[in-house]
Amino acid sequence: MNEIIDQLQELSETVPVPLELPTFEQIVEVEEQILIGLPNDLKEYLLYASDVIYGTLEPVTVADPYSHTYLPEVTSYAWSIGMPRDQIAICQVGESFYCINEEGEVQFWEDGDFSEEGWESLWDWIEDVWLEQ
Repeated sequence: MNEIIDQLQELSETVPVPLELPTFEQIVEVEEQILIGLPNDLKEYLLYASDVIYGTLEPVTVADPYSHTYLPEVTSYAWSIGMPRDQIAICQVGESFYCINEEGEVQFWEDGDFSEEGWESLWDWIEDVWLEQ
């Protein structure tokens, strides 16, 4: 995990207005808003690497409630178009979503269904999908 975080930080693009990392309290607020506990991998990602900007994928964030990547808003929208409520959106791609369940397993949800491909952890998804784009 630490190696992946280091790799993300090295690849992160410099932008005029950088993203901020959240506090633990902000993560707790997000859990209260969506009424689901975030898996540990997602919490660690949010605390230590959610300020990374890399490639075309934009994973969720929690530090800025006005961001288009704000986890409660992205997840609420995904739920409103049919994504199961036991899933938490981690990245929106058009009208499709990479999502994670409370056990930390990541899947791709599109057109009302899950793809056959899945990842055992958020870190596997980051390596196989985000870093490989």
